[in-house]
Amino acid sequence: MTSSLISVLTVTTPGTDTPPELITDSECGGLLAAVSLVPDPRNPRGVRYPLAALLTVAVCAVLAGATSFTAIADWLYDLDEPARVRLGFTRGVPAGTTVWRLLTRLDAALISTVLAGWLRSRARPQAVRPRRYRTVIAVDGKTLRGARLGDGRQVHLLSALDTSSGIVLAQVTVDTKSNEIPAFTPLLDAVERVLGSLDGVLFVADALHTQTSHAEQITARGAHLLLQAKGNQPTLFTQLKTLPWAQVPVGDRTRNRGHGRTETRTVKAVTLHTPGGISFPHAQQAVRITRTRTTGGKTSRETAYLITSLPAAEAQPADLQHWARAEWLIENQVHNVRDVTFREDHHQARTGTGPAVMATLRNTAIGWHRINGETNIARANRRADRRSHDLIDTVTSSNAKTQ
Repeated sequence: MTSSLISVLTVTTPGTDTPPELITDSECGGLLAAVSLVPDPRNPRGVRYPLAALLTVAVCAVLAGATSFTAIADWLYDLDEPARVRLGFTRGVPAGTTVWRLLTRLDAALISTVLAGWLRSRARPQAVRPRRYRTVIAVDGKTLRGARLGDGRQVHLLSALDTSSGIVLAQVTVDTKSNEIPAFTPLLDAVERVLGSLDGVLFVADALHTQTSHAEQITARGAHLLLQAKGNQPTLFTQLKTLPWAQVPVGDRTRNRGHGRTETRTVKAVTLHTPGGISFPHAQQAVRITRTRTTGGKTSRETAYLITSLPAAEAQPADLQHWARAEWLIENQVHNVRDVTFREDHHQARTGTGPAVMATLRNTAIGWHRINGETNIARANRRADRRSHDLIDTVTSSNAKTQ
């Protein structure tokens, strides 16, 4: 690298391009048909209650606010006979222990893939998309604090959220003897199965996933990355911090007010011309985002450094700021809702895949309400519970209509 860092950088300035074609969605289908793809782990002899019916009622019950396996069974018991028949229960209803025993034996990752595909088939494509539109996937992990294994260890899940639709595309269980990093590859595989291709998709994640192996895997699949650099990558962090940012003009600035505070976010971005100039593979741009907050007369400042594999022509400063903030959506719109609305951390599931299956059902409920335009998930749950017949008609119909 030359002695003057600015000589190998190009300031990212606003440009123009043509919006891509709309993404086409798969054919809509009813929930019973979708979950019929899930293999039944039971011996076919003596099976009385179809797996598809049990899975469908589990989804419907959580859509109506059920927070546990017991609550799922209770919701089923409260249905009248016509509603039970529409769900596939033609020979009575199972005991609560039967529901619990079967759901905790299922492949949680497969359930997540099937339900995410069903939600995508029901989502309406956006009529108007902003320039330089692309699918942005936010990756983040969550510990289920109430769910513990037999040896007392907690269950940790890694999820991928489509930030435009609110659908969790994939969720994998992190090995209790490891961390999120090895789980990233299975998560990518699961997202690719749902989307069909990762070409052009942008992945955003916290600094834990700023790993060279992750970058290689993402770009090998035709996707892109926007990752933050912190102390876990000290060389990269130092290189980004010491770039001549004072010589780089501001590319984008936004100001927001709310909750008693004022926040200004300033973005600077530069193109990296020299291969190997930044010690991270496939890095096309270096980004600095400065957040200045004023609360109660006190001002604080925070600076974040990021790298992206997108060139300036495809990622302007305003885009980078928007995409960087998308990382928080999985925490605010999914994990927090699971905790507050569905009381996930109070659910003490311990058996088999039960914790991950319940988390997937909660993700599905949140995604369903989001694609139907709901912003208050608790209120949407209550309405679904009051109108159980309408809910069943909607999810079992092959038409992509809302409740």
